[in-house]
Amino acid sequence: MNPHSALALVIFALTYSVIAAGKLPFLHIDRTGAALAGAVAMVAAGVVSERGALEAVDFHTLALLLGMMIVVANLRLSGAFQLFAHAMLGRARSGYGLLAMTVAASGVLAAFFINDVVCLALTPLLIDATESVGAEPAPFLLALATASNIGSAATITGNPQNMIVAGFAHLGYTSFALHVAPSAILGLAIDFAILAIVYRGSLGKLHRRPGSETRAPVPANRFLMIKSSVAAIAALCLFLAGFPTELVAMGAGVVLLFTRKIEPARVYELIDWTMLAMFTGLFIVIAGFQTTGIQNDIIRWSGDGALANPLTLSAITALLSNLVSNVPAVLLFRPLFPLLGGTRQVALVIASASTMAGNLTVVGSIANLIVIEQARARGIKITFGGYLRVGLPIGILTLLVNAAVLSVRF
Repeated sequence: MNPHSALALVIFALTYSVIAAGKLPFLHIDRTGAALAGAVAMVAAGVVSERGALEAVDFHTLALLLGMMIVVANLRLSGAFQLFAHAMLGRARSGYGLLAMTVAASGVLAAFFINDVVCLALTPLLIDATESVGAEPAPFLLALATASNIGSAATITGNPQNMIVAGFAHLGYTSFALHVAPSAILGLAIDFAILAIVYRGSLGKLHRRPGSETRAPVPANRFLMIKSSVAAIAALCLFLAGFPTELVAMGAGVVLLFTRKIEPARVYELIDWTMLAMFTGLFIVIAGFQTTGIQNDIIRWSGDGALANPLTLSAITALLSNLVSNVPAVLLFRPLFPLLGGTRQVALVIASASTMAGNLTVVGSIANLIVIEQARARGIKITFGGYLRVGLPIGILTLLVNAAVLSVRF
């Protein structure tokens, strides 16, 4: 290995070590800072040229993510998520019914809108709903986290890792959904079944307190809700029709920025700029790693046929996703993808397995941490072990079902 390759490997290893640990000892640098530092180091060391760094960044994926963030921000500001969830949860008449409605609402919303955002919007509402009927909140909060992970696997716009894989594998929206949605639907059924079994002792009839049969909260802005809902539905239709996803998403987002009622700053505050920055840095870090040629050695050592097997690839993807988080894990497969055959099956396994692996542990998905931290702020404690006893079986079973479904479909 030449000095340039060795240096690239050191920068890559240090960057991903911080991403895996979440921070550096005695320093406050986080995953985004590590990704940006790694990118700068790759360019400063001459591993990647400035032009090469620019070419490494997948602007289509960033545009798709930014456009969807703007659409989702408008939906959140309008109260659309709250109205939908309130209508769903209000129909429940028993603990099992409330659990089913939670799984359904979380899964459906996460299939089209980024799962982390769904958890941010629904966690407070779900806590209020369980308090109003005197129900134990833990099973429903766990349902929200796990179902949003599973449901988000169904479409390209469900989560960032799907967007990344769709970008480097050139997957269409409709084709992606047709192949992965069946696994997601089966996964939601598994999710409900396991939670219902584990918490069967506390899922009896609901005891609604007097006055708890309240009407749905009035949306903050009805006109914005209609406008943003129309934009979201139009974008979905154009996705399904085969139009470029990044152009459609940005088009819908830009249209929603033309408003007389909402200050743009309120929309920008709801956009995860740190995620966009982390993606940009990691694109360049991975480009630097690719210059080492180690990915070729990995394939030669293991054999592309062995790694491309859906079950094996699912296991490796799940392990990496829980080690360094799913987005950095998926980016590791970017240089490996053509060496694994570059097939649609390989791409779909990487995307769906990295998503469903998020349910294995608390740290497997940002959505899990969002729910747990918001619950903690309301005095509700969900322990690592408490999560593990439902997350582990849900994660393993959904990964196995997903691998089997994709094997059969191809």
